[in-house]
Amino acid sequence: MFVSPMLLHSIKEPFDDDSYITELKFDGIRLILSKFNDQIKLFTRHNNEVTSKFPELLDLDIPNGTVLDGEVIVAAPDGAADFEATMERFMSKKSDHNIVYCIFDVVFKDGYCIAAKPLSERKNLLYSLELNHPNVFVVSGIQGNGLAYFNLVKEKNLEGIVLKRSNSPYEINKRSHYWLKVINYDYTEVLITGYTKKDVKFLLSYPDGTAAGFMEFMPNAERSKFHSMKQVKSESYEYVFIDPIVCTVKHRFKTKNGKLRIPSFESWGV
Repeated sequence: MFVSPMLLHSIKEPFDDDSYITELKFDGIRLILSKFNDQIKLFTRHNNEVTSKFPELLDLDIPNGTVLDGEVIVAAPDGAADFEATMERFMSKKSDHNIVYCIFDVVFKDGYCIAAKPLSERKNLLYSLELNHPNVFVVSGIQGNGLAYFNLVKEKNLEGIVLKRSNSPYEINKRSHYWLKVINYDYTEVLITGYTKKDVKFLLSYPDGTAAGFMEFMPNAERSKFHSMKQVKSESYEYVFIDPIVCTVKHRFKTKNGKLRIPSFESWGV
């Protein structure tokens, strides 16, 4: 049984409020796990069944009528989530990466939808399942302390935190202001060296000329400014190449080959 998950609303700064539960934001793949008729099934947030991809979770000892929500990760040697390794494991049956299912909520228990119950009560019901499995981690979170937690996340170079109202319902298939994410972005100065003719992606490079990846996210006003500034050098079938324009982008770390992960426009260079 698939349940469309509750999604996070993004905010820029963390805060302290004891009416919120603060959790680590895991850099992995959202996974809904359900058990009905003695059969466990796994689904991505977009309702793609992926049961066969994570066979180690199929012996999880939970009652029929249970639906769990969490994130699958592959942990790096330092314990942090390794997104590239997670995707490698997800895409290839030959991958031997060990996964951990980080469970942070329960939506159905004993066949009944408990989404209307407050998060604090759902957490207690999640603990009552007494999940004991080598590939499972139950996320408890802490009361408040969002600022200190976020500072620790920045120090450890982790993805971010999530702040959840402790009395919040589970809003199925909604992006809710009850659950807030604060991403630990990096900021890097790069050069825009071209763009696709469909005006969707921008080619980025570092100041030393090495490739930095592609940027898709730029506000319309800045996109218009870009087109007023550009000086075209040449074209190919797919790209328009320009004299480099300096800008700063925010992104989620760098990939193992040095590319920026999900860069988005932040400001123009001076």
